[in-house]
Amino acid sequence: MIELKSAEEIRRMAVTGQFVGELLGELSGVAAVGVNLMDLEHLARRRIKERGAESCYWDYAPSFGRGPFRNVLCLSVNDAVLHGLPHDYVLQDGDLLSIDMAVGVDGWVADSAVSVIVGTPDPADLKLIEATEVALEAAIAASQAGGRLGDVSNAIGEVARSYGYGVNGEFGGHGIGRTMHESPHVSNDGRAGRGMRLEPGLTIAIEPWFCRSTDKIMYDRDGWTIRSADGSRTAHSEHTVAITDSGPQVLTRRPAQVAGSAADTTENPAAAS
Repeated sequence: MIELKSAEEIRRMAVTGQFVGELLGELSGVAAVGVNLMDLEHLARRRIKERGAESCYWDYAPSFGRGPFRNVLCLSVNDAVLHGLPHDYVLQDGDLLSIDMAVGVDGWVADSAVSVIVGTPDPADLKLIEATEVALEAAIAASQAGGRLGDVSNAIGEVARSYGYGVNGEFGGHGIGRTMHESPHVSNDGRAGRGMRLEPGLTIAIEPWFCRSTDKIMYDRDGWTIRSADGSRTAHSEHTVAITDSGPQVLTRRPAQVAGSAADTTENPAAAS
């Protein structure tokens, strides 16, 4: 069942979205050479607790995965693209890091993701991140009341192909609101003019993700972390969006959009935060 939200309910989701955007912006700035992934995880835990929010990831136990998820972030490095488990890994120069998070505040949820390069950027990685961001903006622009869900999916697929990337259809975006995953599924490829009609009050998480040289994926032994099947680099971008009569409303914008490269430093600000 799809629940359309009122203007007041979208406003309350936007409060959550602002927190998510601010925290993702902070985490992206902290991610640097010499920072351990667990420092990012623990920083996020502190910020969520300080806000009185609740992580949607903690104890999440879908049909995939191995046991309940016991972290508040998905941290995916290099060839990992989705559901990366935070673990004892120190970020290296040139790493491509995707940070994904979803939280609830006062019963309303927002979900967002960003990919950044730590230290020295590889132009091919910058292109890959750019493709996900351009695809996300194209999909947001296509999220118009009276349009079709296929318009959103098609926008993502067309951008992927224009950059020379394939699209994997196993994981995509989703409805969101009172819980992290609601109907409908938002595929990362589709046919324009097809699918359900987009009505005001629909809230969706749009999340294009691409692998550099394959559209196939594989799972780590942890049952969670999803990687490109050929070991190529990956990137992931996501926003929570509300369909309104006046156009799409992005609920998870960050205070300053990430430029694609995190600061190169050996200092560990997360540990001291």
